[in-house]
Amino acid sequence: MKRRLTALLLVLLCLPLTACQKQQNLYSATWFDLFDTVAIVQGYADSQDSWNAQTQAMYSDLQRYNELFDIYHHYDGVINLYDVNARAAAAPVQVSDELYAFLRWCKDTAYPAANGATNIAAGAVLRLWHDARESDSPAPPDADAIAAALAHIDVEDLVLDDAAQTVYFADPEMALDVGAVGKGYAVEQAALAAEARGLTSALISVGGNLRAIGTKPDGSQWVGGVENPWNSSEVYTNGSSTVAAVKMSDLSLVTSGDYQRYYVVDGVRYHHLIDPATLWPAAYFDGVSVLAPDSGVADCLTTGLFCLPLEEGKQLVESLDGVEALWCTTDGEVITSSGWSEHTN
Repeated sequence: MKRRLTALLLVLLCLPLTACQKQQNLYSATWFDLFDTVAIVQGYADSQDSWNAQTQAMYSDLQRYNELFDIYHHYDGVINLYDVNARAAAAPVQVSDELYAFLRWCKDTAYPAANGATNIAAGAVLRLWHDARESDSPAPPDADAIAAALAHIDVEDLVLDDAAQTVYFADPEMALDVGAVGKGYAVEQAALAAEARGLTSALISVGGNLRAIGTKPDGSQWVGGVENPWNSSEVYTNGSSTVAAVKMSDLSLVTSGDYQRYYVVDGVRYHHLIDPATLWPAAYFDGVSVLAPDSGVADCLTTGLFCLPLEEGKQLVESLDGVEALWCTTDGEVITSSGWSEHTN
């Protein structure tokens, strides 16, 4: 009798806990108007309404950064990088908290983190390559024009005044281009905001940027795949769609490659990742992926590592806590940093 009463008591003690638990269901959302790419978020919530509230807020956050970082369009009621590029050479331009924090991070954190290979002040050069790629008759920019632009990419000419929260160009020919870091930074900020709102399990994908929030309800980790650069376009057609899969609980996985934005002239492919040492498309790799706790850091490092020789890049990665990398070389080899295998699925 005593044993039966004890068992009954245990059942009764468990009932309130079970009643308070809510079923976590898997949901997803897809957007096509952010950062010129497809954005997908999947995750778990206790109801469709809860999920909708989270994703609507996340979309608003990403849309806000998309507008702030746009260098090609002006938006009513917003001072963004288009406005900064147009006005900052004439006088300091006051910007929002979000944009100022981003520019300060780019100059003080992203630039040194990638050994100077990720430079948001290189807009004068990147604009030449962008215009060449988008023209009706794509061709490499004029070599003299590239050489002239080299004189106007010094990040120290980006003058940031913390007290006034203003941006000024000491070089009137300088221009900002944040394509190498903006998407990753925006994803990180959106993820942090979603976590603060109570989202505990999700995987955000914005182009080549993945950011995991927590784990799945069963305790398993989110898994991200590294796209195979040799099977990702009409140029590369051999092999599987991925070269690696990694577990990424509360981590970011960002990939940069030469297989998406490019054009071909006389049999030569010209992609969008410009080596700051040569001011021509970097020729070391076909793809570089970085695994790191911060999506903004991972984004700036993938671009930087893509433009650095392998040994220099490996030394950089090994010097950074919590950062791992995978390189896909132009001769078809896959190379990883020392701790990458600890995250493989």
